[in-house]
Amino acid sequence: MQNKTNDLAKELAKDCRTVEDIQEKLKELFKDTIQQVFEAEIDEHLGYIKHDNSGDHSGNSRNGYSKKTMKTKFGKAELRIPRDRKGEYEPQIIKKYETTANGLEDQIIGLYSKGMSTRDIEDQMKDLYGIDVSAAMVSKVTDKIMPLIAEWQSRLLDRVYPIVFLDAIHFKVRKENRIVNKAAYSVLGINLSGHKEILGIWIGENESASFWLGVCNDLKNRGVQDILIVCKDNLSGFSEAIHSVFPQTDIQLCVIHQIRNSMKYVSYKEQKVVMADLKKVYQALTLEEAELEFSNFKEKWGKKHPIIIKSWEANWLELTAYFSYPAEIRRLIYTTNTIEGYHRQLRKVTKTKTAYPTD
Repeated sequence: MQNKTNDLAKELAKDCRTVEDIQEKLKELFKDTIQQVFEAEIDEHLGYIKHDNSGDHSGNSRNGYSKKTMKTKFGKAELRIPRDRKGEYEPQIIKKYETTANGLEDQIIGLYSKGMSTRDIEDQMKDLYGIDVSAAMVSKVTDKIMPLIAEWQSRLLDRVYPIVFLDAIHFKVRKENRIVNKAAYSVLGINLSGHKEILGIWIGENESASFWLGVCNDLKNRGVQDILIVCKDNLSGFSEAIHSVFPQTDIQLCVIHQIRNSMKYVSYKEQKVVMADLKKVYQALTLEEAELEFSNFKEKWGKKHPIIIKSWEANWLELTAYFSYPAEIRRLIYTTNTIEGYHRQLRKVTKTKTAYPTD
């Protein structure tokens, strides 16, 4: 087998002086190989090989060829599709209405997943392979993955997730001839094996209890029966929704986000001192120690920064849920850094998009 491969490579290498020469040879090899597959397919369809007398009076026979131009990653290839008199033969390796080879479609989807626009992909295909692939055709290819996305979004989930993180990433989307901001709400779970898993992504314009109730019911309908801890930013309406669907779930509000929000009300000169006092609260070893340190913080800064005190008091139960867990778990759940890291990966491939045409 290796010798045959080497012989084929030597044959293809003859008269090749440039990369373009090699590409042209590969295009011819692709074309000839596909043609042989077509011939084998129609032999099987008719039940006899070409020029075989057993095909006489069989009721069906070959009826010439039709031409078809395929766009491949080697360039355009002119193919001859066999026909039978009854018009029953349909090629299997390349379907009747396909105009691109799978390898090219994979290339297009790969470029699209890297954040390239349809126009950029059109230019890339022209530069790399010398073939014209319109933006409309690129959209048609990428639309083929939509059923796979819908299947992924509705797949069955595990019964139990020890930890689930929630966060939003915002994008601009075209809607009724104008650009609007929409949030993609991601739900990332850590399963019983300790692996991260994106449970789903939901698009919404506004956070509300009804929106989050829909998300929680979706998770439940897909098999989730219990969640131990949910870690979130200050998402409006979520706490009410999660408690109505998963009443035993603990909610941990992201301490880092709470601190960032608090610092908005502190002058630059005071920020280091205020931060040092807040660290004594959220880095305490026990809940009792945290309560004592917050009491000291309140006494020291209450008159000057009443808004900070009011915010911490209003969210105290959700800000301190992590004190019920061991130190190793606390480091994981007191912040939403886990899901923010995932969103940073999304930004790498979406930062070139000025606006999405649809949700």
